[in-house]
Amino acid sequence: MTPMADSTADIPVRKTITVDASPEDAFRVFTEGIDTWWPRQHHIGKAPLKRVIIEGKAGGRCYNEQTGDEDCDWGSVIVWDPPRRLVFAWKIDAQWQYEPDLAKSSEVEVRFTPEAGGKTRVDLEHRFFDRLGPAGAGMRTMVDSPSGWGETLGQFARVAGGKKA
Repeated sequence: MTPMADSTADIPVRKTITVDASPEDAFRVFTEGIDTWWPRQHHIGKAPLKRVIIEGKAGGRCYNEQTGDEDCDWGSVIVWDPPRRLVFAWKIDAQWQYEPDLAKSSEVEVRFTPEAGGKTRVDLEHRFFDRLGPAGAGMRTMVDSPSGWGETLGQFARVAGGKKA
């Protein structure tokens, strides 16, 4: 890192939320059910979003189906460990475009931990913004903002808990 670089790009964004669901159900809603809670405006494709998909396996694609256009990739599954853990490469650059190079991608880890009363603590860590170069700090700020992971996880919690998003 150069002395002029913004060191905030090295700091992960961490969010924790407790959902009214078992780890198995929370993991399933987060992965198989991502299309039921992912904010429709949060997509990088050029055509309207039709469906958000995470393929359930290590090496699986994270992508959007679009209307009237081809699929829009946005990540790939690195670790698939249901119902405990999911890690995926966030293959989106600081200009909110698809970046196929894993070495230039940030990474998201999501852990699902059982809590009392049939609830699950969901810990999300979005990291490696420094891989995006000087603009990584700006992306970190955006995903850490109220309309970033906080709002997105809130929508997930409503669906995972059986409430309408």
